[in-house]
Amino acid sequence: MAQIAVLGSQPHPLGFLDRERTIAGPRFNRWLAPPAALAIHLCIGMAYGFSVFWLPMSTLLPGAPACAGLGFFGELTAQGCNWSVPSVTHIFETFIAMLGISAAIWGGWLERVGPRRAGFIAALCWGGGLVLGGFGVSVHQLWLVYLGCGLIGGIGQGLGYITPVSTLIKWFPDRRGMATGFAIMGYGGGAMIGSPLAVWLMARTSQNGVPGVATTLMILGVVYFVVMAIGAFGIRVAPSGWRPQGWSPPAAKTARSMVSTHSVHVHEAWKTPQFWLIWAVLCLNVTAGIAVISMASPMFQDVFGAHLLAPGAHGGLSSVQKAAIAAAAAGLVGLISLFNSLGRMFWASMSDFLGRKNTYFVFFVAGVVLYCLLPTWGHLGLAVLFVASICLILTMYGGGFATLPAYLADIFGVQMVGAIHGRLITAWSVAGVVGPTLITSLRELQLKNGVPKALAYDSTLYTMAFLLFCGFLCNAFVRPVNEKHYMSDDEIARERALQHENIVAADAQAAARGGFGSLGLAAWLAVGVPFAIGLWIALRAAAALL
Repeated sequence: MAQIAVLGSQPHPLGFLDRERTIAGPRFNRWLAPPAALAIHLCIGMAYGFSVFWLPMSTLLPGAPACAGLGFFGELTAQGCNWSVPSVTHIFETFIAMLGISAAIWGGWLERVGPRRAGFIAALCWGGGLVLGGFGVSVHQLWLVYLGCGLIGGIGQGLGYITPVSTLIKWFPDRRGMATGFAIMGYGGGAMIGSPLAVWLMARTSQNGVPGVATTLMILGVVYFVVMAIGAFGIRVAPSGWRPQGWSPPAAKTARSMVSTHSVHVHEAWKTPQFWLIWAVLCLNVTAGIAVISMASPMFQDVFGAHLLAPGAHGGLSSVQKAAIAAAAAGLVGLISLFNSLGRMFWASMSDFLGRKNTYFVFFVAGVVLYCLLPTWGHLGLAVLFVASICLILTMYGGGFATLPAYLADIFGVQMVGAIHGRLITAWSVAGVVGPTLITSLRELQLKNGVPKALAYDSTLYTMAFLLFCGFLCNAFVRPVNEKHYMSDDEIARERALQHENIVAADAQAAARGGFGSLGLAAWLAVGVPFAIGLWIALRAAAALL
């Protein structure tokens, strides 16, 4: 490696977090980067499993009344009453909103400081936020829970989510989709590990029948901080000019090629129609998918109910039968988590062969068909086909997230793809609020109009199909970026200097060619074993559907 000139008489006390300290050495192997990214995403992926806390958080004060009549803001500081479930569920919306906001604000900064510093700060925010939230639960102050888990934790979510994206794309220019699929699969699968762990911890730390929510949040915060910090320190960035052995970047064959050989600056990207079209593509795909996630369990029970036990049965269900139906619905939730995670890896990898635009076409065409079929499966009492359709929908919901970074790299180039990705996932924040609100409002409207529960979701599902059709149209209009938006050679050189990419190996092609070895095996086992355990637990829960 070329020697790095040290400016100033004293080194920075946190200099070990600098990007130039993370440039891969000659013995590094690029297959060590994905498990480091997975370590971060498996931790922040607990966001999807936070629903396990809602009911326990509403019963923390035995014998105390519910905080009725105080309103949301009154509950934030109330101490002598139990919080309502709706008040605590807004924590999820808060950290999903902060995920998009923080990613948009600090995406450009992340590109310049590198994945180690950003990942370490993400670990501090997500882990520390959970600890603070746990303290808020222990003193029964809801505002502290929102501050810790929602606001500070949401910043950790946003930074952690985008931390490995640009790095992985540069390590795997030959398999962009597969590379980002590895990391973002972790976000989908984090709940498979975190949710059962949280349930187990709450039971083990309960006192006098009160679940140990506070202790569980604090323990998870410490564990997640340690794991994310290890992931952040394990990431290395590719030396400037590095390429996989025997691979050369494909030349653009035509002016209309969907894979650009040029880069667009993050401040210029949002001015292009391509940015907003892809923003709409993600927002519409996520709105439809997250609507199903948020209502999957009650929808399954409302649509099928007694038919799960005996076709044609109506009413008069015993408590045992109702419990069996609820267990089957919980099994569906487990399957959703599983297919959401696996779909991210599958579709992102497939996009390397199909192309990103074509992959999104598959999402929208298949999604429209499946959403339109769901009411039919419900009317006919075909629970198996209903569940299978939901699972396929969720693979494409997760696949949309995982394919997105590679789509952006194809359209806007790789130089600032992390920052552009950070701004574009504000679409997720919007969809995270719109999707659940839309499906709940449409359901309530149907029920007020006298529509039976089993039929109350029909118009909602057709509405979701229409949103996916709109997404299809937006995707169809995506074209290569006009060359007037390309970064000039001087702009690229300036950005590379800011990102310390001007520090290069003497021979970039000889750098980072180390073997996989025992370190690689240990790294993959460290993330693979917990994921496999979560997979086994999800499959056990899904067995209730059989």
